Amino acid sequence: MPNWIWIVVAVAVVVLIVGVIIATRGRRDSDRLKQRFGPEYDRTVSEAGDERAAEKELIARERKRDKLDIRPLSPAALDGFANRWRAVQTAFVDHPSSAVGEADLLVTEVMRERGYPVDDFDRQAADISVDHPTVVADYRAAHDIHLAQQKGDVGTEQQRQAFVHYRALFTKLLESEKDKSQEARA
Repeated sequence: MPNWIWIVVAVAVVVLIVGVIIATRGRRDSDRLKQRFGPEYDRTVSEAGDERAAEKELIARERKRDKLDIRPLSPAALDGFANRWRAVQTAFVDHPSSAVGEADLLVTEVMRERGYPVDDFDRQAADISVDHPTVVADYRAAHDIHLAQQKGDVGTEQQRQAFVHYRALFTKLLESEKDKSQEARA
């Protein structure tokens, strides 16, 4: 066999191997993103229209989040926020509308204190989706209800749902700090 045939075969084998590596790596990235983001992955795919665009978006979120200086809450801040949440929760019984607004503000304050940018809701949700993908849907739902409430378009049951959604994120934001504190002591 002439040498040029061996060269063509070798090049074809190398191209095939590189193709397999790229395909496998892409699949691993997809699997990693699906595992990390869960339902948020599916929502992003639906919104973006295809997996490749969604995966670029999710990877961009991870990179943006990695640049943030997310810091733990001090024990005093943890206690203060927990006490304020209990007060807002108690107020919900008599004043659900204002309690939902207070819950929104309190979640935003915790996020700000932790180092998340809070000027734009979509950015907030994207940043939270990286660290807390299981509750970002709750956060979006609560925010949507809160906006509708400001227009007077919600009843008490929807306000209750918004409050429950805010509580899910609030709990995650505080739980992660308590868990880290307990791990550090052990």
